[in-house]
Amino acid sequence: MEGTPYESTVNDLIWFNLDPKWSFSTVTLINGFHLKNIRGDILGGLTAAVVALPLALAFGNAALGPGGAIYGLYGAVVVGFLAALFGGTPAQVSGPTGPMSVTVAGVVASLAAVGVPRDLSAQQILPLVMAAVVIGGLFQVLFGVLKLGKYITLVPYSVVSGFMSGIGVIIIALQIGPLLGISTRGGVVESLTTVASNFEPNGAAIGVAIMTLGIVFLTPRKVSQWVPSPLMALLIVTPISIILFGDSGLDRIGEIPRGVPSLSLPSFNQYLPIILKAGLVLAVLGAIDSLLTSLVADNISQTRHNSDRELIGQGIGNAVAGLFSGLPGAGATMRTVINVKSGGSTPLSGMVHSIVLLIVLVGAGPLAEQIPTALLAGILIKVGLDIIDWGFLRRAHRLSLKTATVMYGVLLMTVFWDLIWAVLVGVFIANMLTIDSITQTQLEGMEADNPLQGSDDDLPSLPADEQSLLESCSGEVMLFRLKGPLSFGAAKGITERMMLVRNYKVLILDITDVPRLGVTATLAIEDMIQEAKINSRKAYVAGASGKVQERLSKFGVEGVVSTRKEALEAAVSLIKN
Repeated sequence: MEGTPYESTVNDLIWFNLDPKWSFSTVTLINGFHLKNIRGDILGGLTAAVVALPLALAFGNAALGPGGAIYGLYGAVVVGFLAALFGGTPAQVSGPTGPMSVTVAGVVASLAAVGVPRDLSAQQILPLVMAAVVIGGLFQVLFGVLKLGKYITLVPYSVVSGFMSGIGVIIIALQIGPLLGISTRGGVVESLTTVASNFEPNGAAIGVAIMTLGIVFLTPRKVSQWVPSPLMALLIVTPISIILFGDSGLDRIGEIPRGVPSLSLPSFNQYLPIILKAGLVLAVLGAIDSLLTSLVADNISQTRHNSDRELIGQGIGNAVAGLFSGLPGAGATMRTVINVKSGGSTPLSGMVHSIVLLIVLVGAGPLAEQIPTALLAGILIKVGLDIIDWGFLRRAHRLSLKTATVMYGVLLMTVFWDLIWAVLVGVFIANMLTIDSITQTQLEGMEADNPLQGSDDDLPSLPADEQSLLESCSGEVMLFRLKGPLSFGAAKGITERMMLVRNYKVLILDITDVPRLGVTATLAIEDMIQEAKINSRKAYVAGASGKVQERLSKFGVEGVVSTRKEALEAAVSLIKN
């Protein structure tokens, strides 16, 4: 997702279960593709291609360094066409994105760290990177076949926000060097260290960067709706840079191969472990990126996507892109939104977008060779700033300190450690905090309903006849009332209260309002019953029904009665006797 704010959209739609069916008829050739909207789809695809062109070149250059811009364009053509053809989000436009280009740059750095030359002309690093792209695509197809799409989008928003903001920071940090005309390589720390130690700014590059930033930031919205500001920067700044600076040490894209991309088998040699890990990273990141964009597409087009089919389409696109030396891609938010607003509503629009880029690739290569890398850096600075979730960054601490901690933690881990580990650690911590919160809610009633100690005000009062039975027990009965599904988190609370059994003659555990009972919680209840028995006390489990009753029966839990009232009556009888 390369620059459209999507916080509220993702937050609102992230839990949807989306599963439309394939449909074929005389006017329907593929999922959602109907010829009656052909005019809108052509216009949408053409407009999306105009936006995609400068971004594809910029992402290619950012991912693979000098000479890499063309591979971004290859990826836009191949992934855009095949993901539209086989994917499950009709109006989505796919291609290289900020997160994917950052990940590829990380793959290059990882390979370089084990001694692989970084020089693309050596024809050693590119086949290895493309091997990771192919494997990543195959992993995505596997995710779709295994129907993992609905799980991939179940990521807390604090993690998504921190991760995407971290990607934005990485993009900005990596472009500071090219923006100043200083050659850099590696990750954030290495790149910034290189800039600091070799701080010799190129005046021509700075001039190009200032012009680019001025155009992408200051172009009025009414104008950018017709001519996207990144394309305007290309069309205006490139000729000016040729006139003013000529060949005065200004880095440019350089020679672009003529014609369509050719099939090139990737290399899986002795670096296979690194390639496999990189492929998995690309697959997971691409899946998250694409499915979040699919949710945005659903919102603006009033349609429903199929997440598993989308993963298969993206996987096919990326696997084939790797065979043609193309940068991997994902669903691209900016291009998708522009496509829909321009009239695109079916996969035809995404395919048209790729065909237009292919025509540009074949016919306009010599013109693109003159684009300054500082210009692409300026475009990417804008992309990075747009990816950062400024709205959530500003107010996360007001919403929840825990949420803010998770979000900022994921951001820092993304920038300075590892992309996938940042997400995994963030999801783990966020889910642990959620489980803790749910557990506290589940156990709210476990301190209540002893007539000598008072009752919990948050619990509804007992019916008069049951309250009378409880009071007649003269404080010899402790009634615990649980509510909501009891997970493994609730087991700890139940176990902690086990010792209370010794202080009362009868313990009643009321689970009338428990619709689901986890295995760990069931074992905790069984232990509580056993503890009562060991201490010559009596314990009842009341109100179980349906699957909860079935589970208690399978575990052989003793003392199960149908209702709370029945348990209270048995307790009164036991105490009086």
